[in-house]
Amino acid sequence: MAEADLAAVVAVAAEVHPAYPEDESVFAERLRLAPDGCFVLADPAATDPAARGLAGYLVSHPWHADTAPALDTLLGSLPERPGTWYLHDLALLPAARGSGAGAAIVERLAAQAQMRGFATMSLVAVGGSSGFWSRRGFSVVTHRALAEKLASYGATAQFMRRVLSDARPVASPPRARTECPGTRRTDPSCR
Repeated sequence: MAEADLAAVVAVAAEVHPAYPEDESVFAERLRLAPDGCFVLADPAATDPAARGLAGYLVSHPWHADTAPALDTLLGSLPERPGTWYLHDLALLPAARGSGAGAAIVERLAAQAQMRGFATMSLVAVGGSSGFWSRRGFSVVTHRALAEKLASYGATAQFMRRVLSDARPVASPPRARTECPGTRRTDPSCR
């Protein structure tokens, strides 16, 4: 993901998650804080790559274990001692669903997080998506302390965690921008 993608990311978010609106500044901050956790899926039907036609995106970053940032909230900074790799949002337009792109980017991110020493990944499942996340190895976690944060995501939101390994969480990842880890830059599905 690049800054030039942000308007398209917000457009995809508005279509996929209309009940969970977030300001463009939230996506911009996540990209600035953890560029290696932000990906876009190019729309294979787009005839002009310069138009930034997107079929989806994933935004993620290191975060505190067993908690989630409130929806549509700026973080300010990443924790010095993060306890999990947090998946802020995965959104795919209807045409991209069922293509395997969602599962592929989640697995790529899991490998990346584990290589960096993170023992878990976590997220808030919304809109009935917990089945998708369960198939990716995530399990529902219930903590009374999470109730207030989850309220901003809606009544059916569920906090979920995936155990990656017994590794000890590490400090925040390097701030260098990474394009599609494990792929070639020419990979049309990710830029």
